[in-house]
Amino acid sequence: MNVALFQPEIPQNTAAILRTLACLGARGHIIGPAAFDLSPRAIRRAGLDYAATVPLTQHPTFDAFKAAAPGRVVLFTTRADMALTDFAFDQSDTLLFGRESAGVPDEVHAAADVRLRIPLVPGARSLNLAVAVGIALMTATVSSGALVAKGLK
Repeated sequence: MNVALFQPEIPQNTAAILRTLACLGARGHIIGPAAFDLSPRAIRRAGLDYAATVPLTQHPTFDAFKAAAPGRVVLFTTRADMALTDFAFDQSDTLLFGRESAGVPDEVHAAADVRLRIPLVPGARSLNLAVAVGIALMTATVSSGALVAKGLK
Protein backbone atom coordinates (compact mmCIF):
# COMPACT_ATOMS: atom_id res chain seq x y z
CA MET A 1 0.00 0.00 0.00
CA ASN A 2 1.18 3.53 -0.80
CA VAL A 3 0.29 6.91 0.70
CA ALA A 4 1.01 10.18 -1.11
CA LEU A 5 0.87 13.66 0.39
CA PHE A 6 0.30 16.55 -2.01
CA GLN A 7 2.35 19.60 -0.98
CA PRO A 8 2.11 19.00 2.78
CA GLU A 9 2.15 22.12 4.95
CA ILE A 10 2.49 20.96 8.55
CA PRO A 11 5.64 19.00 9.48
CA GLN A 12 4.07 17.50 12.60
CA ASN A 13 1.30 15.93 10.52
CA THR A 14 3.86 14.52 8.10
CA ALA A 15 5.87 13.08 11.02
CA ALA A 16 2.74 11.43 12.47
CA ILE A 17 1.88 10.05 9.04
CA LEU A 18 5.40 8.61 8.60
CA ARG A 19 5.00 6.83 11.92
CA THR A 20 1.65 5.40 10.81
CA LEU A 21 3.17 4.23 7.51
CA ALA A 22 6.03 2.57 9.36
CA CYS A 23 3.68 0.78 11.74
CA LEU A 24 1.44 -0.50 8.93
CA GLY A 25 4.20 -1.31 6.45
CA ALA A 26 3.19 1.23 3.79
CA ARG A 27 5.33 3.24 1.39
CA GLY A 28 5.26 7.05 1.34
CA HIS A 29 5.31 9.62 -1.44
CA ILE A 30 5.61 13.37 -1.03
CA ILE A 31 4.58 15.52 -3.96
CA GLY A 32 6.35 18.86 -3.82
CA PRO A 33 6.84 21.49 -3.07
CA ALA A 34 6.33 20.97 0.64
CA ALA A 35 6.01 23.97 2.94
CA PHE A 36 8.92 22.79 5.10
CA ASP A 37 12.38 21.25 4.90
CA LEU A 38 12.36 17.70 3.52
CA SER A 39 16.07 17.03 3.64
CA PRO A 40 17.02 13.56 4.92
CA ARG A 41 18.19 15.13 8.19
CA ALA A 42 14.88 16.97 8.71
CA ILE A 43 12.87 13.83 7.89
CA ARG A 44 14.91 11.80 10.41
CA ARG A 45 14.42 14.48 13.05
CA ALA A 46 10.67 14.82 12.45
CA GLY A 47 9.98 11.11 12.09
CA LEU A 48 12.20 10.00 14.94
CA ASP A 49 13.33 6.40 14.55
CA TYR A 50 10.32 5.55 12.34
CA ALA A 51 11.33 7.69 9.35
CA ALA A 52 14.22 5.41 8.43
CA THR A 53 11.90 2.41 8.10
CA VAL A 54 9.50 4.04 5.61
CA PRO A 55 10.37 3.79 1.93
CA LEU A 56 9.83 7.46 1.01
CA THR A 57 9.91 8.89 -2.50
CA GLN A 58 9.82 12.60 -3.20
CA HIS A 59 8.29 13.81 -6.47
CA PRO A 60 8.90 17.40 -7.66
CA THR A 61 5.46 17.70 -9.30
CA PHE A 62 2.14 15.92 -9.49
CA ASP A 63 2.87 14.92 -13.10
CA ALA A 64 6.12 13.23 -12.01
CA PHE A 65 4.24 11.43 -9.24
CA LYS A 66 1.41 10.33 -11.55
CA ALA A 67 3.92 8.91 -14.05
CA ALA A 68 5.57 6.84 -11.30
CA ALA A 69 2.55 5.90 -9.19
CA PRO A 70 1.95 2.18 -8.88
CA GLY A 71 -1.67 1.13 -9.30
CA ARG A 72 -4.66 3.42 -9.00
CA VAL A 73 -4.44 6.88 -7.47
CA VAL A 74 -7.22 7.06 -4.88
CA LEU A 75 -7.83 10.65 -3.79
CA PHE A 76 -9.42 11.33 -0.41
CA THR A 77 -11.50 14.47 -0.64
CA THR A 78 -14.54 16.03 0.98
CA ARG A 79 -15.88 16.56 -2.58
CA ALA A 80 -16.23 12.82 -3.31
CA ASP A 81 -19.57 11.06 -3.61
CA MET A 82 -18.34 7.54 -2.71
CA ALA A 83 -17.45 6.59 0.87
CA LEU A 84 -14.24 4.68 1.51
CA THR A 85 -16.34 1.89 3.04
CA ASP A 86 -18.02 1.29 -0.35
CA PHE A 87 -14.76 0.79 -2.26
CA ALA A 88 -12.72 -2.36 -2.89
CA PHE A 89 -9.06 -1.47 -2.38
CA ASP A 90 -6.11 -3.24 -3.98
CA GLN A 91 -2.67 -3.59 -2.37
CA SER A 92 -1.12 -1.60 -5.25
CA ASP A 93 -3.37 1.46 -4.70
CA THR A 94 -1.85 4.80 -3.78
CA LEU A 95 -3.94 6.79 -1.31
CA LEU A 96 -3.56 10.50 -2.10
CA PHE A 97 -4.19 13.30 0.40
CA GLY A 98 -4.15 17.04 -0.27
CA ARG A 99 -2.80 20.06 1.56
CA GLU A 100 -4.10 20.67 5.05
CA SER A 101 -5.45 24.11 4.09
CA ALA A 102 -6.87 23.56 0.62
CA GLY A 103 -6.85 19.92 -0.49
CA VAL A 104 -5.74 19.48 -4.09
CA PRO A 105 -6.29 21.74 -7.11
CA ASP A 106 -9.02 20.87 -9.61
CA GLU A 107 -6.58 19.37 -12.13
CA VAL A 108 -5.23 16.92 -9.53
CA HIS A 109 -8.78 16.12 -8.43
CA ALA A 110 -9.71 15.33 -12.04
CA ALA A 111 -6.56 13.25 -12.64
CA ALA A 112 -7.22 10.83 -9.75
CA ASP A 113 -8.50 7.40 -10.77
CA VAL A 114 -10.93 7.29 -7.84
CA ARG A 115 -12.23 9.89 -5.39
CA LEU A 116 -13.38 8.83 -1.91
CA ARG A 117 -14.55 10.51 1.27
CA ILE A 118 -14.41 9.46 4.89
CA PRO A 119 -18.00 9.55 6.22
CA LEU A 120 -18.53 12.20 8.90
CA VAL A 121 -21.54 13.25 10.94
CA PRO A 122 -23.64 16.05 9.44
CA GLY A 123 -22.05 19.44 10.02
CA ALA A 124 -18.50 18.13 10.41
CA ARG A 125 -16.16 19.63 7.80
CA SER A 126 -13.04 17.50 7.89
CA LEU A 127 -10.54 15.52 9.96
CA ASN A 128 -6.93 16.29 10.79
CA LEU A 129 -4.75 15.02 7.94
CA ALA A 130 -2.82 12.51 10.04
CA VAL A 131 -6.06 11.11 11.46
CA ALA A 132 -7.60 10.86 7.97
CA VAL A 133 -4.54 9.00 6.67
CA GLY A 134 -4.70 6.55 9.58
CA ILE A 135 -8.39 5.82 9.03
CA ALA A 136 -8.01 5.45 5.27
CA LEU A 137 -4.83 3.37 5.40
CA MET A 138 -6.21 0.91 7.95
CA THR A 139 -9.47 0.57 6.00
CA ALA A 140 -7.58 0.04 2.73
CA THR A 141 -5.13 -2.38 4.35
CA VAL A 142 -7.94 -4.53 5.74
CA SER A 143 -10.04 -4.31 2.55
CA SER A 144 -7.16 -5.28 0.25
CA GLY A 145 -6.04 -8.24 2.33
CA ALA A 146 -2.67 -6.58 3.02
CA LEU A 147 -3.24 -6.85 6.78
CA VAL A 148 -3.18 -10.64 6.60
CA ALA A 149 -0.45 -10.71 3.93
CA LYS A 150 1.85 -8.71 6.23
CA GLY A 151 1.00 -10.88 9.23
CA LEU A 152 -0.54 -7.92 11.07
CA LYS A 153 -3.81 -9.57 11.96
